[in-house]
Amino acid sequence: MAHNPRRIGFFGPFGTFTEQALLTQQDLSADELVPYRNVPDVLDAVSAGEVDAGFVPIENSIEGTVNFTQDALIFDYQLLIQREVVLDIEHCLVGVAGTDIASLTEVLSIPVATAQCAAWLRTNAGAADVTAANSTADAARLVGERVKNGEHAVAAVAPANAAALYGLDVLARNIADHEGNQTRFILVAREGIPAATGHDKTGIVVFQRADEPGSLISILQEFAARRINLSLLSSRPTKAGGLGDYCFIIYADGHVDDELVADALRELRAKQGDVKFLGSYPAAGVHAHTAREHADARWQSADDWVSDLRSQVRR
Repeated sequence: MAHNPRRIGFFGPFGTFTEQALLTQQDLSADELVPYRNVPDVLDAVSAGEVDAGFVPIENSIEGTVNFTQDALIFDYQLLIQREVVLDIEHCLVGVAGTDIASLTEVLSIPVATAQCAAWLRTNAGAADVTAANSTADAARLVGERVKNGEHAVAAVAPANAAALYGLDVLARNIADHEGNQTRFILVAREGIPAATGHDKTGIVVFQRADEPGSLISILQEFAARRINLSLLSSRPTKAGGLGDYCFIIYADGHVDDELVADALRELRAKQGDVKFLGSYPAAGVHAHTAREHADARWQSADDWVSDLRSQVRR
């Protein structure tokens, strides 16, 4: 992928949290941002070369992994993660100014967003039906259209900027059920692994040879033995077998260009059924890697020692 992709597709329409997060990445300086209706459409566009890169949500601090994104990357596409971006999320209820929230008959939003605000909606708009939309901004757009047609008892869970964009007002702010709501987004491209920065993550999917006692432990030991921290571990059905046929999604601190990470991946590839590489890329936020750096140094020292011993073998 070019250092500065000319066209970036994102989960739209304009006004989504995805767009907000993308706009924080000023170094990308894309010539054009292209909105798509859903995540598969974004990933299709990247795969087909319609855009140079795609930007989509993959994890939320309240709801966990965005499974439709993660599953698409695992099973449906051969794309590489280029970077991650974490955005603080403020869900708002948007609609017609002066609307009695308790009298609302319908609230629209993407299911991930309404799930994050479920208790608030039950308490404050319990009589309203919750209707799924393609995205938070699309929900605001739909409500804006219905308001123009004379409906006033409808609202959307959406970003505050989407309210202004689609002619609505903010009825209530910060309506998520838990504090510290954050969403992680990723930039994906068809090819290319960003250079190591010293503050990176590596994503892989491990398909085990067999579902048997100790299979997960054998995977985790490859990281524990090298003091590599895992920031996320989850399992998903492989969709190829019956119940109990799972793969493991692992996000580890470090870069494939790090000796220890490369060694762990090599062992997993040799011992397990299959390993899919999702990418090595700059991690968001600030985190100390002292333990891994020390382990890297010890591994290199040990590797040099073994190499010296092997050089003494009579040939």
